Formats: sequence, structure tokens, C-alpha cells
Amino acid sequence: MPVTYSESLDVAIQYLQQLKARGVKYLTVSPSTLAALSNGPRPSPPATRPVKAPRAEAALREAPTKPVAPPASTDEGPSIAVLAPRVPSSLSGEAKAAAMSELRERALGCQKCPRLATSRQNVVFGVGDINSPLLFVGEAPGADEDSQGEPFVGQAGQLLTRIIQTMGFPRNTVYIANVLKCRPDTPGQTAGNRKPTAEEMGTCLPYLLAQIDLIQPKIIVALGGTAMEGLFGRVVAITKVRGHFQAFRDIPVMPTYHPSYLLRTQALGVKRQLWEDMLQVLEKLGRPISERQRNYFLSSVQ
Repeated sequence: MPVTYSESLDVAIQYLQQLKARGVKYLTVSPSTLAALSNGPRPSPPATRPVKAPRAEAALREAPTKPVAPPASTDEGPSIAVLAPRVPSSLSGEAKAAAMSELRERALGCQKCPRLATSRQNVVFGVGDINSPLLFVGEAPGADEDSQGEPFVGQAGQLLTRIIQTMGFPRNTVYIANVLKCRPDTPGQTAGNRKPTAEEMGTCLPYLLAQIDLIQPKIIVALGGTAMEGLFGRVVAITKVRGHFQAFRDIPVMPTYHPSYLLRTQALGVKRQLWEDMLQVLEKLGRPISERQRNYFLSSVQ
């Protein structure tokens, strides 16, 4: 079902209260978030008796911000993703790990998509180093991931692991997650996958946003067009945007092909394009690149 403005506020309020309980007193609120909040639904006329202040006001009271303009629209409010507050990057290592563990527990118990909650075997939260400078984001778990509860463990995942290792990283030193934490249901099918809907991705996106805010990666690699759609909220042609850094919440994002596409095509040119994208990532991270690394997929299948 669509996520309403009220439901979005509930998620934001719950998250703010959890931060407050951990001792966080201030949050940076971006102009875009303030603008999104100001476009919420127009308040109902006052009741005949006093009405208690909404929970949002109490939750946000300690975060000094510029005044928010009165709502001027009766449209449904901003998406749940817009309202997900950013976590300060100053959390200590222990507090950061505790916050990620708490977020994981919330995700494991999530029931916001009833069909997916019923059909899934496992919630596939994410895996890797929460202090890594590099975050890989896919679209959704497949059958193997749903079975094992870990992202990218099937054939495409094995290829991704080889890509990561060829870049010079052990798999466990980067972080890997998906936009959607549950496998999209496929009624009547025992095999195969389907693309997650925009509604499913929008409902689940706050978990990924919170992961991003906790990890604070220097670069995000978006694997495929659906991952880009989930992050940016618009359909993109991956062949047109790959190889060009985009900005997401002030973090550079490198769009590239999903490993499953390489498995389907087996084209040397496509492999080289993905590898050139990874070379750009390494350069931006300031990592050393050997001559051998620069020459992968130039003349023969590696």
C-alpha cells in the first residue's frame, strides 16, 4: 500500500527518538528536507477542545533549524525516503556498531510489505565492514540470497566478489547491501526473479539510507539501473549513465552494470566498460592501480 505522509512521519519520529535515547542532541537538517516537510498536508481545522502537539514537534524540538513555512498544499506528503534523518558521522566505533545492530533488528522484524514478509525466507540486511570507504548497492535479493540471508551470494554475487578482489579489496572489507531487503515475491514460480516495484523500493529505502548515514562511505557503486532508480527515485538507462559519477546526499555514486548482466552477455566490451568504471572508483579513492589492473579486458577475456 502507498506510504502516507503520516506513516512517513511516524518512521522519522521513531528514528529521532532512538537517536535521542543514544544521546544525540542535534541533527543537520538540509534545506531540501525542510522544503519537503513544508509541503506536507494542510492541517485540519482546530477541534473544539485543545489538541495535544503532534509527536513530530516534540521529537524535533531539540534540533535547531530554520522556521518551516506553513504547509501550502493538500497533496500527499514527501516520500518516506525524504524524511529519513541523517545520522551524525561523529558516532564512535562502538556506538556506530550498536546503531547498525539496532537497525538490523528493526529490518529483520519489518512487516511493511505484507506479501514480501510472508513469502521471504530471510531479510537480507547487508554485510561487510561498516567503516569501509566503499559501498556496493544492488536492487534486491534473489533466491540464493533469500535462502542464505546475505546479499550477492549466487552466481552474480560470486562475480561481484571477483570484481571486488581484483580491485584489491577482500570482500569483507567493503559493505554490500540492496535497496530492497526482501526478495520480491514471484507467485506461482519456484525459480526466477522479478524487478522490485517503485513502491516496494520506496518503502524499504529508509533502511538503506540509514545504512549509508552510518557507514559514511566515500563512494557508492550502484549495480544496475534498478539500484539507481531506487536511490534517485527515477528510471534511468544504465548504458547512458554508467561511467559518470552522480551525487547522492553529497556522496559520489558510480553507476555501472549489474554483475548478472555480464553473466548474460559475456561480451568483452561490456566487461571492459564495467572495469573502467571500477578504475574510476579506485582513482577517486586514491588507491594504487597496477599496469596489469589497467589492462584487464583489453584484448582477451579474463
